[in-house]
Amino acid sequence: MKVVLYTDGACKGNPGPGGWGALLQATTDNGLTERELCGGERETTNNRMEMMAVIEGLSALTRSCEVTIYLDSKYVMQGITEWISGWKARGWKTAAKQPVKNVDLWQRLDAVVSTAGHTIQWQWVKGHAGNAGNERADGLANKGIPA
Repeated sequence: MKVVLYTDGACKGNPGPGGWGALLQATTDNGLTERELCGGERETTNNRMEMMAVIEGLSALTRSCEVTIYLDSKYVMQGITEWISGWKARGWKTAAKQPVKNVDLWQRLDAVVSTAGHTIQWQWVKGHAGNAGNERADGLANKGIPA
């Protein structure tokens, strides 16, 4: 099955109340199926919400898929595709020997990516630039922010 996953995070203040949103679009023999997910936390950061969107979106898949993830967070994309192997090799320390920020979520994301059996293609998109899926994920992220 092929799935397109759009993810985004939002924060009112940084730190502050934040939300995450994920839009899953699956192409099956029956056509296109969509699922919207969102949630949030009262005290968080934008980066944490960006990560949660990807974690929750991938965790919602019940079987191995070909997944294309569209996200507007270079932090998440570079972290999972470039930096994480070095962090793990250094015991979750940066190149400057500092603890990796958001290590709890990096470990969760790493587990979801490495154990779910998905083939993942990561695509960065510019936020708030008219990409319909990204705009919908942004709306879901804002919907997830606790009042």
